[in-house]
Amino acid sequence: MTDSVWTELIGWAAAVILLATIARQVYTQWRDRNSTGVSRWLFIGQIAASVGFVAYSALLRNWVFVVTNAFMLVTAVTGQWIYARNRRLQNRQRGNVPR
Repeated sequence: MTDSVWTELIGWAAAVILLATIARQVYTQWRDRNSTGVSRWLFIGQIAASVGFVAYSALLRNWVFVVTNAFMLVTAVTGQWIYARNRRLQNRQRGNVPR
């Protein structure tokens, strides 16, 4: 294999690892219906950074990073939605929000 093929394989492998770890965290929050210890600013920052990185990566025509950051953006939006849902559920359980 050529050096460029190895470089691409390393990039795609790293992307899969990153996406799997972030997706697992978001899934755990969804499954447990609990966002204790997670700041909503984590997802807001991730959304902003991912939008910038998608644009930057596209301008560089670096498809590993375009795809990775696009999926990171989807994960961040999903994580923010789950965070908001969990907060609403917790507030309802505490009696802070009318149903």
